[in-house]
Amino acid sequence: MKASRFCGRAPTPGFDGAFVDERLTEVRRLLADEASLGLGVGVDVGQIDTRAGSEHWSRTYDDEYNPLLAAEQPTIGALFEALRPGLVLDAGCGTGRHCVTLGELGHRVIGVDSSPHMLERARRNAPQATLIEGAISSLPLASHSVDAAICSLALTHVASLADSLAELARVVAPGGHIITSDIHVLSLYLGGVAGVQGGDGSIRAMPAARYLASDYINAARRAGLHIDACFEPRWGRVDGEGGPLAQALCPTAAATAYRDTPAAIIWRFNRP
Repeated sequence: MKASRFCGRAPTPGFDGAFVDERLTEVRRLLADEASLGLGVGVDVGQIDTRAGSEHWSRTYDDEYNPLLAAEQPTIGALFEALRPGLVLDAGCGTGRHCVTLGELGHRVIGVDSSPHMLERARRNAPQATLIEGAISSLPLASHSVDAAICSLALTHVASLADSLAELARVVAPGGHIITSDIHVLSLYLGGVAGVQGGDGSIRAMPAARYLASDYINAARRAGLHIDACFEPRWGRVDGEGGPLAQALCPTAAATAYRDTPAAIIWRFNRP
């Protein structure tokens, strides 16, 4: 019996027996060329905390191509446009990407980030925003002090999702909204864990919690938030799927693994 009959995706359109046979041939070639390709060497991946990792990341974040930003933007951009103009917190603001957008939409913006290096970049990118050093799990703001809050591509790096959502709920005034986005847990398992390269060439992975949809739901309920909507935009066809090694050695397989897989998970909560 052909091996392709055992492939879970083979019966679906575009994943027929010929496709699977091509991938098996590709695997055999990679195994046969293991020594020449250097696949048996391996790489030791260390760990780095978010603050230290952000120091490295801040130097290149605005210049690197990140397909996750493109996958997130249409959905989160529409949610931003639906917010009534007011005072908005950008928690984990990074280099100020969303601070700029929110300012252009007529909001007054407070950006908070734990990395002074990210904030230095944000001050150049979004000079109109008020920028403060602080942690998402312990925001340096008074309760009920902002009309809305956003937290984009940062919650996977926090130790406690419940504490962070509780803090966002605390600082938002009753009737306000909270919008969060992050890389989808499925994409973390496809190699989406963020990492930085040290001066010695070593790779160090930043914290990447595998939060499920149920974790968000339970944390939101404990924080007294109501769920308005949840979105899971898919990758579609983007450049840079699967990392440089996979793109070089098996580009079709890498692209297929990502295609139609959720790229991000985006929530809109309201504070009653």
